[in-house]
Amino acid sequence: MLSIKVLGSGCANCQRVEQTAKAAAEELGLEATFQKVTQMPEIMKYGIMATPGLVINEKVVCSGRVPSKAEVTTWLTTAAE
Repeated sequence: MLSIKVLGSGCANCQRVEQTAKAAAEELGLEATFQKVTQMPEIMKYGIMATPGLVINEKVVCSGRVPSKAEVTTWLTTAAE
């Protein structure tokens, strides 16, 4: 099972990242747990300079922008291997 975390305050972009990741995981038929990380001290542990951030299996794959569904699909496929 994949662990997916969305790092950010819960803004519109953070919500888009979460929706995109959920849609990609569902499309691939992958089981994943989703977690929102909204506390700044926790976000800082991942070393990102801008939110939203996307973390798959504790690896930061994107930060500071909303990735495309195709990008997220690629990252999830790689993480699931």
